[in-house]
Amino acid sequence: MRHGKKVNHLGRKTAHRKALLRNLTLALIEHKRINTTLAKAKALRKFVEPIVTRSKSDSMHSRRVVFSYLQNKEMIKELFGVIGPKVADRPGGYVRVIKTGFRKGDGAEMAMVELVDFNEVYSVEKTENKTGTGRRRRRRGGKGGGTAAAAAATGAATVAAATEEEE
Repeated sequence: MRHGKKVNHLGRKTAHRKALLRNLTLALIEHKRINTTLAKAKALRKFVEPIVTRSKSDSMHSRRVVFSYLQNKEMIKELFGVIGPKVADRPGGYVRVIKTGFRKGDGAEMAMVELVDFNEVYSVEKTENKTGTGRRRRRRGGKGGGTAAAAAATGAATVAAATEEEE
């Protein structure tokens, strides 16, 4: 019976599963975003989160512990040099899993795994409004012609400003 055993075996033996998660982690660190099946993505998230947490403190002990998982010096440098400082103020949740549909060949549910702080689309600076309120202002109008009326109003305002400058 498998009561209370929370690890997803992914249909592999222990050594094969560790190698798979190691390779997926190395690809995620290198590319910051990868596509894989949903089951592997969820297993990868549980594997990567403690490693990224270790990278927040750049000590020899942390580097050796992370190296015991990854076995790749170049990715250790990338993790501690680029990723660690960028996620230093985040208390957790470094990896985002987004479902992307089903694979055509076998119908497996696919997902995109990405490091949260390395996605410019969802960053706070990009989504903020120019007014700084964070909300978009919407106008409800009566009869149509909104763009033509707005263009005519701005055109009339610029003509009026030009005539005032001449006088």
